[in-house]
Amino acid sequence: MPVFVDKAKIFIQSGKGGDGHISFRREKYVPNGGPDGGDGGKGGDVIFVVDEGINTLSDFHYGGKYKAENGEDGNKRRCHGKNGADLYIKVPEGTVIKEANSGKVIADMSGDNKEAVILKGGKGGNGNMHYATSTMQAPKYAQPGQPAISLEVMLELKVIADVGLVGFPNVGKSTFLSKVSNAKPKIANYHFTTLSPMLGVVDLADARGFVVADIPGLIEGASEGAGLGHEFLRHVERTRMMIHVVDAASTEGRDPIEDIEAINEELKNYNADISKKPQVIAANKIDMLPDGENDEMIQKIRDKYEPLGVKVFATSTLTGKGIQELLYYVSRTLSEMPEQKVVFEQEFFPETMARENDEAYLVFYDDETSEYVIEGPKIEKMLGYTNLESEKGFAFFQKFLADNGILDELEKLHIGEGDTVRMYGYSFEYYRNADTQPVYDDEEETNE
Repeated sequence: MPVFVDKAKIFIQSGKGGDGHISFRREKYVPNGGPDGGDGGKGGDVIFVVDEGINTLSDFHYGGKYKAENGEDGNKRRCHGKNGADLYIKVPEGTVIKEANSGKVIADMSGDNKEAVILKGGKGGNGNMHYATSTMQAPKYAQPGQPAISLEVMLELKVIADVGLVGFPNVGKSTFLSKVSNAKPKIANYHFTTLSPMLGVVDLADARGFVVADIPGLIEGASEGAGLGHEFLRHVERTRMMIHVVDAASTEGRDPIEDIEAINEELKNYNADISKKPQVIAANKIDMLPDGENDEMIQKIRDKYEPLGVKVFATSTLTGKGIQELLYYVSRTLSEMPEQKVVFEQEFFPETMARENDEAYLVFYDDETSEYVIEGPKIEKMLGYTNLESEKGFAFFQKFLADNGILDELEKLHIGEGDTVRMYGYSFEYYRNADTQPVYDDEEETNE
């Protein structure tokens, strides 16, 4: 039987887009065939899907890396690269996917959300067949594919139930669940018997049934992480109301009202919204008290909580006393409440991490003219709408070259001061200023 795991951290990565291809037609009787480099394929997406056949995150217990397939590069003869296969990751319903560092919600796999694309694969780059123009009929550049996006995510399973059973350890919650539903929890007389949430379906003869979750026993300090507090409290978040089970017989020497107050305080400290959920109190184990003391304790609890709108039922999971009355009350309460499910809204948007495709460009040294040449569609567009005769326009153009890594490419080619750089009918002399930033001077238009 798989171990119940409700929290896991994993690494996910989308596929990289394939690079566009640079090639030219080389066919008999076609002397000027032109560019025919194909496009790169799209990288695979990372997609989370709900699998109703699983109820634990045990498959991710030891972390791991999950990567979608990269897109293939384009090829000659206008052949496009194959798209990378999407990666599907199966999780149980109720899994909340969070960005690991910030804890912000990316997706809540519950309700109608059965499938979610968490990371999109990179777009494939354009081949050089796209870049032929009247001024550049043989482009020697292509667009690289969009890079992969990687992310570390935290998976948290928050069980989906209408009602949560809360209370101290060993107050009879597991026995209660076994008596009222189809669940078969392990039951024993020691603390922390239940180490994972247990779900059960309550069927009623002439009323609407509901799903109950036995939340493992809480202790004081749970909201601060004492015991397994944080691990358990998250499962209360999706419930619509709570059955607060208390040991009315004080079999372990604790005062029932103090127990109720302590658990309510932990719920409030963990999440104030949880403490506002409707409650009903099951004053349990009354079979272990003499009749007189039984009535006295139940009345004491009622006097404390019923004026606050919290109904109190005297129950015994051993004899079944009070159980049916409590269940029908819960069913009526649920039917009067809105059907709205607890869904966690998206707070983190991975698509904002994606980088746009780098625009294709080519930087090379032309031996015939002894010039450095810069080509590319974005370069040509920028020259078309930038006023190079103005100081601001020229400074803007130089910044564009620097920001796009083009000046770095010139430096890698060992360009020297005073060397000529040619771009679509413009020639510039290359100089470095005092800050070692390359600058252009002596602009002159040529007639190419």
